[in-house]
Amino acid sequence: MTQRKRSRSIRNAAIVGMSTALLGVTAPVTASATGTNRPEPLTWSACEGTGLDPRQECATLDVPMDYADPEGPRIEMAVSRIPAEKPDARRGALLLIAGGPGGSSLNDPSGKGQKLPRSVRDTHDLIGFAPRGLAPSTPVDCGLEYGDLATSRLRPWPAPDGSVDGNMAAARRMADACARNGGELIKHLSTANEARDIDRLRAALGERTISAWGVSYGTYVGAVYAQLFPHRTDRVVLDSVDNPDPARVNRAWLAAHEQGVEDTFPHFAAWASKPGNPDRVAERAADVRPLFLRLAARLDREPIPWPGANPEELNGNVLRQTMLETFAAPGRYPVLAELMLAAQRGTVPPAPQAPPEAVLQNVAAVGAGVLCNDVAWPRTAAAYEKDVAESRAKYPLTAGMPRNAMLCAAWPYPPRAAPVRITDRGPSNILLVQNERDVNTPLAGALRMREALGRRAVMVTVDSTGHDSYLANGNACGDATVSRFLATGQRPASDVRCRQWLLTWPRPVGRPSG
Repeated sequence: MTQRKRSRSIRNAAIVGMSTALLGVTAPVTASATGTNRPEPLTWSACEGTGLDPRQECATLDVPMDYADPEGPRIEMAVSRIPAEKPDARRGALLLIAGGPGGSSLNDPSGKGQKLPRSVRDTHDLIGFAPRGLAPSTPVDCGLEYGDLATSRLRPWPAPDGSVDGNMAAARRMADACARNGGELIKHLSTANEARDIDRLRAALGERTISAWGVSYGTYVGAVYAQLFPHRTDRVVLDSVDNPDPARVNRAWLAAHEQGVEDTFPHFAAWASKPGNPDRVAERAADVRPLFLRLAARLDREPIPWPGANPEELNGNVLRQTMLETFAAPGRYPVLAELMLAAQRGTVPPAPQAPPEAVLQNVAAVGAGVLCNDVAWPRTAAAYEKDVAESRAKYPLTAGMPRNAMLCAAWPYPPRAAPVRITDRGPSNILLVQNERDVNTPLAGALRMREALGRRAVMVTVDSTGHDSYLANGNACGDATVSRFLATGQRPASDVRCRQWLLTWPRPVGRPSG
């Protein structure tokens, strides 16, 4: 890949879905049929792009498309780094693992990596990468219809009456498109293969072991890496932790929204009813939940046209999807409140600007490939109808979406292997950090990961609200505990809870894109 192409792809960075940083599309990288099984040392060059730290360097790593055929076709993996700021004190490399699936950490050495304390940046190279399938690594594309790129279609909601017939038809249409257009690579997208790619990156960096900071889905990637390559790990931080249930894996990620919304909604309701709040929607916190449910039901019956949006109407499921997206960070609460107030008036705010279609196509294909290849999903409408009915009855705020049929219900490729089972076998060098109220990865799932890791891990539970805890939506106590571990290796002797002594109300941060 030329430096000009890499620079253009970095300049096209965009945000979609669950607020993960995603890298813009570039010209496809051709998979090569040559190469050896041992990775070559990386050749670094400057990353010419706007908004990047001038110290950030870029390189490309060849990895096998199929690890069962390591001498077969190759694909490229785009990587980046900012070297340790004190070379004489350098300990090693800290890998930044993004969420998703479909998120990239390629720009993170210049971004979130610079939030790390100086004691960590002095001693560690900060390493980012675009996972297999995600541009500017060798990309995949399903060629979906534009309407199917809406988040509420990729993670679809049942019909207002709970029916899944439309979802099953859409799953067949979208899965067929991925089979036609995704090529051979889409069959080899998986969490386990991403972990194997990481180990080749470690070797290409010349490191005996590597530290990691994984966030959201990146915690599952990090846990799988630590399971497959336990003695290649140094200090591992899993932040906003996925449920590792091997029987469900990424279905558990989707189902987590049920409890995540229930955990978070009271915090939103308290904010949305606070006197003096310009986006106040009700006088009492107890009134916010029934108001939201009434509005969603009314929009199910009487959607409001929303020109320029995708989908092109504000319906009940768009309101519910907005709830999921805004609950990821308390600073986004005004987005949901303003949409609720507009819906009460029968109006809509300006439609949010979406990333370029090519970016959405690439990210959707990566997400689909990983989610559907990692584990077998139910294939019949009856199975989803049963699950959706149970979910709607118990968790009305999420209206059955977390157990609904997405395109994995019709995925044409069976899993190539069973999901990696996370166990307590391996070194005790993992620190979990988890907010108590997290819409995407709720505390209940993090506790399952803590149980699975056993003696290998210590968990820091943070009395805070939002997705992404460390240096984002957590608190000073949690941040200090994680920073100390990354800088010195010192962990708490046992699990701890970091209290939020001072409650502060979120400030508006604007509407998230995507």
